Amino acid sequence: MTATATRVLVLNSGSSSVKYQLLDMRDGSRLAVGLVERIGEENSRLVHTPLATDGAKRETEGPIADHEAALKAVAAELAADGLGLDSPELAAIGHRVVHGGQKFTAPTVIDDAVLAEIERLVPVAPLHNPANITGIRTAQALRPDLPQVAVFDTAFHTTMPEYAARYAIDTETADAHRIRRYGFHGTSHAYVSRKTAELLGKAPEDVNVIVLHLGNGASASAVRGGRCVDTSMGLTPLEGLVMGTRSGDIDPAVTFHLKRVAGMDEDEVDVLLNKKSGLIGLCGDNDMREIRRRIDEGDERAQLAFDVYIHRLKKYIGAYSAVLGRVDAVAFTAGVGENAAPVREAAIAGLEEMGMAVDASLNAVRSDEPRMISPDYARVAVAVVPTDEELEIAQQTYALVNA
Repeated sequence: MTATATRVLVLNSGSSSVKYQLLDMRDGSRLAVGLVERIGEENSRLVHTPLATDGAKRETEGPIADHEAALKAVAAELAADGLGLDSPELAAIGHRVVHGGQKFTAPTVIDDAVLAEIERLVPVAPLHNPANITGIRTAQALRPDLPQVAVFDTAFHTTMPEYAARYAIDTETADAHRIRRYGFHGTSHAYVSRKTAELLGKAPEDVNVIVLHLGNGASASAVRGGRCVDTSMGLTPLEGLVMGTRSGDIDPAVTFHLKRVAGMDEDEVDVLLNKKSGLIGLCGDNDMREIRRRIDEGDERAQLAFDVYIHRLKKYIGAYSAVLGRVDAVAFTAGVGENAAPVREAAIAGLEEMGMAVDASLNAVRSDEPRMISPDYARVAVAVVPTDEELEIAQQTYALVNA
């Protein structure tokens, strides 16, 4: 890496999409952001915004056959703004990789052995790791000379003690098939817990935080002194909180019951629990804004969905308060956590004996900045901390290659 190489390209490759951001690590500013979606279809779409120049969004539609074609299209857009992948200022490419298993506990420079291990983990992340691998291989082909770094969603949670990571099933079976609790959204939980400590004016190692990452996917974590000690997602991102389309915690026997009584096979149960459950299963909507609108109109199904969602949140706040022993802050983040004031209010309501409260006027404020929404008298700070997973990936990537 040259002394002038201060840029990091962050890639998040999905099964039919690629999200990307180009950042300048001197100040963390974004030079360009974009998305390629519907890869492999006739109506593929690329949206590119060059923030380093005029910031005018450019959209193109037309067939993009595969991820290689998608990344070449991204490279062309960046080159048009003088930000091409061949620039000597590009230090590395950071890849979001969903599942790193137990082996990857930190960002890792990708070589053949690393790629083989990510591939070995496909059985426990069949929806995500294959797409991540495709993105990595494509980027390697475009810039074989450049460091490619994997930043794992699971890495932050590898500090969980064994008693929190283990399921209470036969140990030999669990070990043979790598069945344990891994957790996800790790880059978000790492970023938000650290930013929450900053908001309190303390070092991360001096703060205990419950982080609530509430988007269409949702997870909670208990972070003691900057290290995750428990998290709500498990072997897969299905466990834990009620989500937009995922059930979260459920009696495992429900799956057996559905197979025996409803005649559903494994794939049908998988689709039910991952895509037809959660908020959308309860009321037909997974957009919290629409659910709140329906509640205001007296819709009982929407109210029930909201109540189930909040009940599960409260259970995890209570459980993680017990796990941590001392809670300094509860931090809300991600799309719902950052924007849905009624969710924050309802989740904390009734927890005053635990030292938690929300100030209605502070909670009503909309801002892109980290902020407190608890009254001064509250023993536990309640905060809204916008997440920035791309910046976290870029910072971890740059720190690794710079070292």
